[in-house]
Amino acid sequence: MLLSRPLWLRDADRPVLFSVVFWTMLAATAIAHVSHRETGGMAVAFGVNLAVVTALWLVLPWRRDGGWRRHVAVVFLLATLTLGPAGSAEVHQLLTLIAIANIAFVHGMRAAFFIIGWTSAALFVSVVMWFGREVTDAVAQTAVFVVFSAFVLGMTSAVLEARSARADAQRLLARVRELTVAQERARMGAEMHDSIGHHLTVIKMSLENAERFRTRSPEAAWDDVRQAKGLTVEALADARRWVRALRPLALEGRVGSAALERLAASFDGTGLAVSFEVVGGEVPLEPDVELVLYRVLQEGLTNAVRHAGARHVRGRLAFDGGHVQLVITDDGRGRDDGAAGGFGLRSLAERARAVGGTLSAGDRRGGGFEVRAELPARAGVAS
Repeated sequence: MLLSRPLWLRDADRPVLFSVVFWTMLAATAIAHVSHRETGGMAVAFGVNLAVVTALWLVLPWRRDGGWRRHVAVVFLLATLTLGPAGSAEVHQLLTLIAIANIAFVHGMRAAFFIIGWTSAALFVSVVMWFGREVTDAVAQTAVFVVFSAFVLGMTSAVLEARSARADAQRLLARVRELTVAQERARMGAEMHDSIGHHLTVIKMSLENAERFRTRSPEAAWDDVRQAKGLTVEALADARRWVRALRPLALEGRVGSAALERLAASFDGTGLAVSFEVVGGEVPLEPDVELVLYRVLQEGLTNAVRHAGARHVRGRLAFDGGHVQLVITDDGRGRDDGAAGGFGLRSLAERARAVGGTLSAGDRRGGGFEVRAELPARAGVAS
């Protein structure tokens, strides 16, 4: 099976165009040799040479960090060059150009230019001295080789620049995600301070009142103590919810729907019955899209616990082609003013738009509250 083969036999760094050209020219080289009807030792030598070129192609590295396989690039170049004397009728020269391009990928452009210069000189000399042709013929063949070499190296340079740009973009994207998470944590930290700080302030006032009235009005003092006790329970539960909300996206290594299911299950014990289902064939999501879905579910569950007075919350994650939809509904009291949520939901709506999706929230017909996010599986750029 393909998946059981070593990674270097299915090298993702190998340019597809080079693979197509290689196999096409390998077949053309073999056909050209057969058409000359070579027999005897020459035919055997050519067959062995062609088999060596084929085997080396399968293990060629296409990055500078190829390890021991970096030496294979040089051997492959030599193997393509020996196809000429073995009887390829010059058809093999495109294979040599691919080998030089591989040298550029593995050993750098300077090494490739050096080999082109050396090969051009060797080609010129061999045409004149080995094959006994005119100098003009040698010049013409060398010029064609140099022109094609420049073209191939131009393509190679473009691929290398694209790789470098992609690596830079991936590093930038990782940095943006880190900053986004940091910004979200800062916002949630501020909200946590306000929420728990309010509870602690009221608790302090209740205990001070209890201390003040403990002798003059013991019953009123005990009422204040009971109020402080109840608020302490609320503050503790609130603190646990915020700690849960500040957890990273990948819970215990989970991603995608598994991370969302884990988040939903983490709200067990808060007095809220949470159900979560996944509909449709799951597809891999862009990290930014996954982060938005995670935060939407987190916000919906947290709001249901803190504000809605709900007893049941239902989450539904649906995959439909290139899009994904997350719907969170609860059976709470909704919002009498018809507002679509506070700062948290507004921030999430902006983030949904940033990846090319939408987020809506509001009261449900028949009671309760609903948050609905519709996003592309692949993050886009908001228009």
